[in-house]
Amino acid sequence: MIKIKILSIGKTKEAWLEEAIAEYEKRLKGKVFFEFVWLKTDDQLLAAAEKENFVIGLDPQGKMFSSDAFAEFFHEQVIFAGSKISFVIGGATGLPQKFKTNIPLISLSLMTFTHQMTRLLLVEQIYRATEILKGSNYHK
Repeated sequence: MIKIKILSIGKTKEAWLEEAIAEYEKRLKGKVFFEFVWLKTDDQLLAAAEKENFVIGLDPQGKMFSSDAFAEFFHEQVIFAGSKISFVIGGATGLPQKFKTNIPLISLSLMTFTHQMTRLLLVEQIYRATEILKGSNYHK
């Protein structure tokens, strides 16, 4: 089973976002386990991330992928990290600059999203990646 930890500043306040994330968690049950860690400050985010073995940051300046390319990247990272990956999402001002130099960065879009929306988009793309890798029709 793949274990994914998502470290982020702030909680998801909108019920509809919680429901959407829960839907993808349900679809991935038995394949991917998600753990969400909500933090209050950049310092707490950095401290939590430093405890993780393999971290990927989400940042607008990160590498962008098509969904097919992300599926391949995700698969490679899962193998490399031993099925245990942590994703880090910054708060309103993004990831701290110090943090950006130490980890691989990916971008979901050139657009800016709230950290709450970013969590949903990331979980959906992870679901999409698993579907692409198994050859389902979800991505078509």
